[in-house]
Amino acid sequence: MKFDKYNFAPEIKRNLEELGFKRPTDIQYKSIPPILKGEDVLAIAQTGTGKTAAFALPVIQLLLSRKKVKAEDGVRCLVMVPTHELAIQISEVFEQLGQDTRLKIVCIYGGVEQAPQIEKLGKGADILIATPGRMFDLASQGFLKLGQVEILILDEADHMLDLGFIHDIRQLTHMIPRKHQTLFFSATINEHIKDLAYSLVQKPIRIQLSPKDPVSKNVNHSVAFIEMDDKRFFLERLVKENDKSKILVFVRTKIRAERVCKALERVGIKSLTIHGNKDQGDRMEAMGQFKQGKVKVMIATDVSARGIDIPDVEYVVNYDLPDDAENYVHRVGRTGRGTNKGTALSFCSSDEKEMLEVIEKFLDKKITIMEIDKANYAGIVELSDEAEHDWRSLIKEATELEQKAKKKKKK
Repeated sequence: MKFDKYNFAPEIKRNLEELGFKRPTDIQYKSIPPILKGEDVLAIAQTGTGKTAAFALPVIQLLLSRKKVKAEDGVRCLVMVPTHELAIQISEVFEQLGQDTRLKIVCIYGGVEQAPQIEKLGKGADILIATPGRMFDLASQGFLKLGQVEILILDEADHMLDLGFIHDIRQLTHMIPRKHQTLFFSATINEHIKDLAYSLVQKPIRIQLSPKDPVSKNVNHSVAFIEMDDKRFFLERLVKENDKSKILVFVRTKIRAERVCKALERVGIKSLTIHGNKDQGDRMEAMGQFKQGKVKVMIATDVSARGIDIPDVEYVVNYDLPDDAENYVHRVGRTGRGTNKGTALSFCSSDEKEMLEVIEKFLDKKITIMEIDKANYAGIVELSDEAEHDWRSLIKEATELEQKAKKKKKK
């Protein structure tokens, strides 16, 4: 069934056509009808399958078709998400699909000044996309009206539960009208998620599109056995051999992200980092440059593994294996999104082989091994642009770190 066959408002159909959306994905095809009927929906689907449009399209249509309520009277649809980046991304999708509909869409999140967000809320919001902390903060200050909420959407609900937002979510239900539609979207489901979901929804339509292999069929994923100290050489080779490709690199810690960025800089490769130590403005700037392709390599911690839709990422590199097997799925899901194909490569050191086994057990399958013979392995290390002067770089880096440490002590 094509989108032009749906009974959407003309503005929505025009926006879909301009965005090049012709047919719904599986999650969209199964979610849109029950949402349009006003039913509660519990949807579980792989990352990258189009979950955001699955709820954004019918919600925009519902709000347009219902009796007009002044945006100034309060929020009509509240979308709760776990991270700043995801909030921004979802608001962009609503803006694109809701263009020319006159629906007011506002996005609020922490880490930035609240005054501009308060000003936007003062002008009214039909659809509000929010992270829990900033939403409760502004509500407690009296800047946010939730008495008109018709639709509550919890996206990436499993991650919100991991971050400890379950109390906030339960508290939220006492702040909005008892009679409302609840849409619950998650990439994974377990007993905790089930308990939370069924405590919030009324006889929901359950939609589950999670096959045995949770990694999308559009992603070709493999693992290479590379020792920890040699990983930078192999990343250098991959980037230089694919210099036109957008590459997203995942590391375990914030410090590792900065070290890998410096290692690439030493061999003439420009990259960006995104992690929890960056302020929101820097994170948004880095994400914007990467999305637009101004910089082709982004190094990230798992703050960017969940729900973020970065267009045309050809490669995901697990420079470090994640501490949580589930995060492997979310990481590699940053490529091969929608109908695109993608490649994910994991670097596994001797110390990480145990974690690899845990990941394979979670996937219920072996990850394809990329064989590297000893001669090729040695050649990649020896031919690195860093190898010749590596000792000088390391001494310089150590000196800089020592000087920074001395300055901190003086302060």
